Amino acid sequence: MENTYPTCKQCSNGVLLPLSDYGREGASIQYKAWVCSNPDCGYNVRIDNGEISLGRPLGHSMK
Repeated sequence: MENTYPTCKQCSNGVLLPLSDYGREGASIQYKAWVCSNPDCGYNVRIDNGEISLGRPLGHSMK
């Protein structure tokens, strides 16, 4: 089965790729964030503590 991802609504050149993470208790959180595959775009959607944030600046975590 082939995976298909939604087209980025901001740039229309990339696709939104899902990212997963781990919660405070160590439980897996699937699809915590979606980021555009186009490095020039940088669009992202993220869920933090039940709140959705759009387009936060991307950066490297110090963790």
